[in-house]
Amino acid sequence: MLKFARTYIRIVDAVNYRLGRIMMYGIFVMMAILLWSSISKTFFLPSLWTLEMAQFAMVAYYILGGPYSIQMGSNVRMDLFYGAWKPCTKALVDAFTVFFLIFYLAVLLWGAIDSTAYAFQYSERSPTAWRPYLSPIKMIMTIGFLLMLLQAISELFKDILRVRGLEPCPADDEEPA
Repeated sequence: MLKFARTYIRIVDAVNYRLGRIMMYGIFVMMAILLWSSISKTFFLPSLWTLEMAQFAMVAYYILGGPYSIQMGSNVRMDLFYGAWKPCTKALVDAFTVFFLIFYLAVLLWGAIDSTAYAFQYSERSPTAWRPYLSPIKMIMTIGFLLMLLQAISELFKDILRVRGLEPCPADDEEPA
């Protein structure tokens, strides 16, 4: 079990770390789209696609960056008591509360899979003037929810190992390989 947990943690953390580092630059993609939108509205004919494409870029940015945020502990916590607790107590409480996150992400993933299947089956399109197909962005959302779920399970394994007095990975303070 220990070897499986450490291998799972190492693989999931490595994938989400690399994807998160790449997605950090997604904000620049959105800014470029919005800059083009401003330029085209000022000097040329306004583009129909810019606002919706910026929204799609933002969705990809935060959905695919979510697993990295969970991994880095960048999520919001109520730190009224948590900051003063010992690491073992923190790990125990985190191991309990992560089940709520796992349940929530499983429900989101279920809905995303159903919605993506619908978008592919019926060639669902946006009701705007541009009318892009919605299946690509729904696929990105499904992948993002899956990766967040995998990362939440990785965090559960880390917390269980910490409660047992073990290090999740021998070189836990280094970035994932």
